[in-house]
Amino acid sequence: MGMNLEQLKPGDLIPESIRPPITRTQLALFAGASGDHNPIHLDDEEARRGGLPGVIGHGMLSMAFLAQLLTDLVPNWQIRAFQARFVGMTKPGDVIACSGEVTARSASKGQTILDLAVIAKTQNDAIVLDGTARIAVPTTRGKLGK
Repeated sequence: MGMNLEQLKPGDLIPESIRPPITRTQLALFAGASGDHNPIHLDDEEARRGGLPGVIGHGMLSMAFLAQLLTDLVPNWQIRAFQARFVGMTKPGDVIACSGEVTARSASKGQTILDLAVIAKTQNDAIVLDGTARIAVPTTRGKLGK
């Protein structure tokens, strides 16, 4: 991690997370893990019949990449809220970059609370997910601000 999250303020960026290219093997494994065996994620011919140019990635796979951005910052139990809307599609070979910006900062019960705007985009800068998150960061000063 190496970043002092407690020092972040609105406008600050969190470290970007870049995922390796999406592979067909990854899509098949994700289909098995998620139970989403929709052929548009696995079979080019079926995807084309559905009006797509070919196989597309699972939206929830991209959301998992975005969630990993957060868990790279804090343990999962410090994530207070996370939501995203799907705004684009991924395909095999796409490299997904996940990033975030602090939009608000507050304090509550000895913790710094950071609100974040988060996005996931392809190597072509096409946004595939647009969301928000709230994380709690324990303060280093203690309960009395010492």
